Amino acid sequence: MVAPCALAMPEPRALLAALQHGDSFFPSGAVSFSWGLETLVADGLVDGARTLERFLEGQLGQRWNCCDRAALAAAHAAADDPNAILAVDRTFDVLAQPAELLDGSKRAGAALLGVHARIETPGAEAYRALVLDGAAPGHLPVVQGLVWRGAGLDAAEAAAVAAHGFMVGALGAAVRLGVIGHIDGQRILARLRPLAEALLAVPAPSLDRVATSTPAADIAAMRHETQVTRLFAN
Repeated sequence: MVAPCALAMPEPRALLAALQHGDSFFPSGAVSFSWGLETLVADGLVDGARTLERFLEGQLGQRWNCCDRAALAAAHAAADDPNAILAVDRTFDVLAQPAELLDGSKRAGAALLGVHARIETPGAEAYRALVLDGAAPGHLPVVQGLVWRGAGLDAAEAAAVAAHGFMVGALGAAVRLGVIGHIDGQRILARLRPLAEALLAVPAPSLDRVATSTPAADIAAMRHETQVTRLFAN
């Protein structure tokens, strides 16, 4: 009788680290940002589960995967070289993105970096000092690459945590905005997983090939400050 093949399981240490840093329980500060979603909801362009899912598909594939993921991967690879990380951070800072999204990226990065400095993740305190001195922008994907490598996640694990965190953060914002309920959020997350898996199966683009194509969300983020009532920072 042939013994059944055992399924390959992730290393428990890496799995536990990924669960910790990808969990909404982790105080990353991400709940303060909607990345343009709040304005799209106010305009009636995102008004339920179907339109929200289409928004997230576009954001995941046309912004996160081909822009933020590139910076995360480059920072993760350069985590042992402060000058190289700084170069990645400064490159990301001059990409053609709305100022509101760049500002949100820096604010979210500072929040995440501050938490990791306090829990003594290797490399976090030294880079936080550069950010506080104004020498480094401290963009979110760059900080993610740095601190998650310090926390023991490899490049693939860090990218998966970032993709999951992006989706959960946007879905959480939609719940708070009253667009969907928690059950719809779980359904959408499950339906988006194959797209995330397909994107993660392909190597991250290099920084010199970064491009985004999310005009509706970009314009919404730029118009956010004109909204009469605002729940989120962008």
